[in-house]
Amino acid sequence: MWGSVPHFKVICLLALGMVAGCNLPSRPSERASNAADRPVRIVSLDYCADQFVLKLAQRDQIVALSRDAARDFSYMRDQARGIARVRPDSETILALKPDLVVRSYGGGPQAQAFLEQAGVKVHQIGWGDDFDAVRTNVRDAAKAMGQAQKGETVIAEFDTRLSQLQPAKGVTTLYLTSGGVTTGAGSMIDLMMTTAGLTNFQNRPGWNPLPVERLATDRPDMIAVASFGASPGYQNYWSAARHPIVRNQIADLPIAQLDGSTTACGGWFVMDAIEVLATAGRAAQLRSAVNQAEKQ
Repeated sequence: MWGSVPHFKVICLLALGMVAGCNLPSRPSERASNAADRPVRIVSLDYCADQFVLKLAQRDQIVALSRDAARDFSYMRDQARGIARVRPDSETILALKPDLVVRSYGGGPQAQAFLEQAGVKVHQIGWGDDFDAVRTNVRDAAKAMGQAQKGETVIAEFDTRLSQLQPAKGVTTLYLTSGGVTTGAGSMIDLMMTTAGLTNFQNRPGWNPLPVERLATDRPDMIAVASFGASPGYQNYWSAARHPIVRNQIADLPIAQLDGSTTACGGWFVMDAIEVLATAGRAAQLRSAVNQAEKQ
């Protein structure tokens, strides 16, 4: 072919190729590098992973989400609409031909090893029990999805809201769950409460049953309730909260009503709950001041 092209035309074609090289098809090594940086077929296996995928990936990167992606406890449930769902079993996942699987717990303890043996890259979302872990999880997930800048933006917004928070002062708060338990030091919930300026009524570390005996003689200034689409009064039907002592002691207390999806999985969205806690705490603080003024 080149024998039929005059020399000056060959030179021109080469020159044009050098100038417009960015428009030429990538070499195989370049295409592989781009694919590694930004996967084009992402599958999420559980609702914790769903939040990171929906927040950080481009929609056209997402092939499927977990079956819980649109449930009440999924923070990004509205954004999950219209995206396919997948069962976290290996055969179904492999049939989708993903180039990245994102998981927290989905698929069970052997899922990551099995998928990686099948040649599928897996990104494991770490456990988030403090704010540094939240930042790390966002940053690492964003990089895995080829969306590093998005991750930094999410972290910056999180830190800005944290710095602008107006915490309450000295408001003792009892956190209640639908299972009739509460939490003390060492949990993300406790960190969220203290960041909001609240004093945790539960003085035992970790997760424990409601302190019914203590509530017989003492009570908090406020309760915090995480609900999943239920009304605020729903706590009256919870197991331990049915106890007469508990019901009497919390009956007229102000309530910090949290969207359960902001507490169910540690991510940047815990800031939503922290802001609600701080706002409710300041309101409870004002109410207490007014009541004391009226008694004088």
